[in-house]
Amino acid sequence: MLLTGMSGTGKSTVLGKLVGLGYKTIDTDYGDWHEWVSTSGEPDWVWREDRIRRLLSNEDAELLFVSGTVSNQGKFYPQFDHIIMLSAPAHVIIERLAARTNNPYGKNPDELIRILGHLETVAPMLRRTASLEVDTSVPVDQVVEIILDHVRSTATNPH
Repeated sequence: MLLTGMSGTGKSTVLGKLVGLGYKTIDTDYGDWHEWVSTSGEPDWVWREDRIRRLLSNEDAELLFVSGTVSNQGKFYPQFDHIIMLSAPAHVIIERLAARTNNPYGKNPDELIRILGHLETVAPMLRRTASLEVDTSVPVDQVVEIILDHVRSTATNPH
C-alpha cells in the first residue's frame, strides 16, 4: 500500500499507529529512499528508484505500508495494491505544520507557500490516481480504521 498526500496530512502519524498495530511500514521521507535532483533547473524530491524497486520486488511482508509523496512515485503505482491519499483542509495542514516536532519541513514561510501551492497542483493529480482518499481531519484511530477496512474489504472481495 502506498500512503501519499501533502505535507501535514498525517502520513507519519498514521504510519506510527500502523506500526503499533504490528504492520510493517516504510517512511520514504527518512533514510536513503529519496534524493533531491534538478529538473529543469528546479529542485525535485524523488525516490531513489533502484532502492524502491528493490524494496517492492523483494518485500515478503503480507502487508507493507509505504509512505511518501514524490514526483516519480507514479512509476511504481503498478507495484502497489492500493494508492491511499491522505488529505486535510488547508487550515488543518497549516496548524499541523506549525505544531509538529518530528519534521521541520513546512515551518519556513517559503516551504509553507510551496505546500499550499501543491494543494492546488499536486493534490488533484494524487486524487485522480488514488484507490481511496481519507480526510485526516478526523481522529487518527478513525483514519487507520478506514484504511484497514478498505484493505480488508478489497482483499476478501477484489472486484
